[in-house]
Amino acid sequence: MLMQLLMFLVDSAAGFLSLAFLLRFILQWVKAPFRNPFGQFVIAVTDWAVRPLRRVLPGLFGLDMASLFAAWLVQGMGIGLAVGLNAGLDSQGEMLAAVSPAPTFMLVLMVAMLAVIALAKMACYVLLAAVLVSAILSWVNPHAPLADVINAVSYPVLKPFRRWIPPLGGVDLSPLALLLLLQMLMMILDRLRWVVLAG
Repeated sequence: MLMQLLMFLVDSAAGFLSLAFLLRFILQWVKAPFRNPFGQFVIAVTDWAVRPLRRVLPGLFGLDMASLFAAWLVQGMGIGLAVGLNAGLDSQGEMLAAVSPAPTFMLVLMVAMLAVIALAKMACYVLLAAVLVSAILSWVNPHAPLADVINAVSYPVLKPFRRWIPPLGGVDLSPLALLLLLQMLMMILDRLRWVVLAG
């Protein structure tokens, strides 16, 4: 029971931190405004790691590689810790006497790949949430305080769909098409995760 609680805490902390780093990467990529409570919160949570990382990982093509690397590293550490903790549990979640041997190169590679997949899936969820909230705000309150940030995230991904899908009866169907694409992508990522775990 104690190990399961510890795994839950590790997973929650790693998920929160990697999401914060990923949000910083996405917000800077789409040039969203940071002069709002949400942007300031993201900067406050991530600055301690991003600033030192920028000394060794400069930006690439305008992308904040330090934030992206930090998101992947935290996700990988969380998965690695979960794998390490899980190695000492039996099928009922009880502690085993002997813990599995030290991680091999293949195990480290598997954890790194799982971290990439988890981060890609998290990015899909961020885009999914941004598109849904943007659509709701456009109907309810287009001038909400966070509308600029949400629209900055959703606009670049919706733009290609709006080129090919004209409004139908004044209704923009591009968010629906993007949501379907994101759902399919998440299904592919889930399948890929199982392939990595099985391999």
